[in-house]
Amino acid sequence: MNNVKNVFSIKDLENLSGIKAHTIRIWEKRYNVLEPMRTETNIRYYDLVALQKLLNITLLHNHGYKISKISKLSPDKINVMVREIVNEKSVKHHAINAFKMAMMNFDQVLFFNTYSNLLSEKSFREVFYEVFIPLMNEIGLLWQAETITPAHEHFISYLIKQKLLVNTEKIQLLEPTRTDKVFVLFLPANEIHELGLMYLNYEVILNGYKTIYLGESVPIDSLKDIKRYFDNVVYISYMTVEPTKDNISDYMKEIHKEILEGENAELWAIGRMTEYIKPNQNSKIKTFNSILELSKEL
Repeated sequence: MNNVKNVFSIKDLENLSGIKAHTIRIWEKRYNVLEPMRTETNIRYYDLVALQKLLNITLLHNHGYKISKISKLSPDKINVMVREIVNEKSVKHHAINAFKMAMMNFDQVLFFNTYSNLLSEKSFREVFYEVFIPLMNEIGLLWQAETITPAHEHFISYLIKQKLLVNTEKIQLLEPTRTDKVFVLFLPANEIHELGLMYLNYEVILNGYKTIYLGESVPIDSLKDIKRYFDNVVYISYMTVEPTKDNISDYMKEIHKEILEGENAELWAIGRMTEYIKPNQNSKIKTFNSILELSKEL
């Protein structure tokens, strides 16, 4: 059975393209750029061909082409023009759309081809900051809006993790050049959103430090042994959904008591739940608003 999502509402098109549903309707009525199909109850719906055409039209429109001109072009001409303007300025937008199409179709080949094209022009670090981070932010919103399913999110996340692992392994072979501290990376108990932490592991190693990567759902008790092996430890934790806002204050107190107190150690915390950490709750705990902000601290 084919479970690929191939039918989209106008709200799905709005979420995927960034063009308001009202504007899409105007473009349809005035310029005939899309021809929606309709259910028996006269509700618009669209197929993958229409979605791809709208994404291409959006790219041209964002590069200054008027919709009145675009509407007169053949589909083949639109495709040619899209390819012509995919340069350094537009590669980010084009790649994000290509990755979204790969996700919608569960298309690994499209993902790998798009990634390879990016790497021909950019470093892996640039790809992650300029494309993967905005992509994952968009995917989170698409999931919340029920435009995509958890299966779509897991599919694309796994492929990005593959690339992270390959690039991390390359630099793990190098001896650390900075030995003043060791970084221990972990997710709190019941936290499984690992992608951001995996990238931070790459970033810390790239900056010449030794890392101990513990991964997802690590109880505080499991961190205690680290103190016996290393001095001057920086713990990094990514808190997307755990601990919850009701529990995070107590969690931080426990981290301080069991891991940080009396030690040459600190905790760097990042992720959505850190907004619920009280300012200046503890001098050994730092919070960061983004991966980039944390990376600058290295």
